[in-house]
Amino acid sequence: MRHNLFRTAGVLAAAVVVLAGCGEAGSSGTEAPPSAAAGAGAGCAPVAGDKLVVLTDDKKLQNTDNVIPAINKKASSPELVAALDKVSAALDTAKLVELNKAVDIDRKSSKAAAQDFATANKLTDGLAKGKGGNVTVGAANFSENATLGELYGIVLTAAGYTVKVQQIGNRELYEPALEKGDLTVVPEYAATLATFLSGKVDKNAADPSSSDLDATVTNLKALGDKRGLVFGQPSQAQDQNAFAVTTTFAEKYALTTLSDLASKCSGAATVLGGPAECPQRPKCQQGLVTTYNFQAGKFDTLDAGGPLTKNGLKTGTISVGLVFSSDGALAAG
Repeated sequence: MRHNLFRTAGVLAAAVVVLAGCGEAGSSGTEAPPSAAAGAGAGCAPVAGDKLVVLTDDKKLQNTDNVIPAINKKASSPELVAALDKVSAALDTAKLVELNKAVDIDRKSSKAAAQDFATANKLTDGLAKGKGGNVTVGAANFSENATLGELYGIVLTAAGYTVKVQQIGNRELYEPALEKGDLTVVPEYAATLATFLSGKVDKNAADPSSSDLDATVTNLKALGDKRGLVFGQPSQAQDQNAFAVTTTFAEKYALTTLSDLASKCSGAATVLGGPAECPQRPKCQQGLVTTYNFQAGKFDTLDAGGPLTKNGLKTGTISVGLVFSSDGALAAG
């Protein structure tokens, strides 16, 4: 199964993980707050369809949750980092979507999907041999991260290390193990990890994550230095909150961006779907209102990027829904 973290970096305490299942399943029929609906137009009624598309976050509401290797500083070496950076260089969001599709929809194992990707992208070609030794790659307990962990294992093996890939659980479990050196490297997400580490270093500090990747990574490196961590290059692959519609909905209303959604679809007929906490979250409905002035007519309580939300989109019970940007269901074709 895909992970079901509802990312809201910058507003939650760093160690808190909000699970998608925090609301009751099914439609709540909750009306949007009066302040959000005031002055809205007719809106855009849901349109059923089999294919989903993410609307571009053109005003950068979401933070930069780019995949990045997080490495125990004492175990790091130039050869190890170079091997991991080769994975980062090959990854973008579209390729991550395809990797997730291979595992979550086509039912390949994470190891098989990673090997196919490594072969297709020649990830093991030309890698410098490191000093060798044992390396433990940690991975969180959801399929995307497990697949990324297998990719790290493939390149590190090619670089001469003896590698074990170990799926561990959530960040509260694997991050301390990474600091301690029980793990060598973990595939991480820049904005979320920066916020998590900030909570360990100084809970009163300003949020270190932002919609600017360079700023997020700069802050992440500074925080990592205080916890014995270093980082490889961030990839262009992002797994973060996103808002999807059916392709038929996008074509009917001529939408490609969230600005399009706000300008053309604010109003009573528009139904937003997501987890129960979405209306209060600055990266969900609250953010759509403040950043885009998007005014949904109704909010339906479903889940965070899970089967309820995707089914609501495909069957035409919601107009737009919260998903994750790397979900395999977003694969073209």
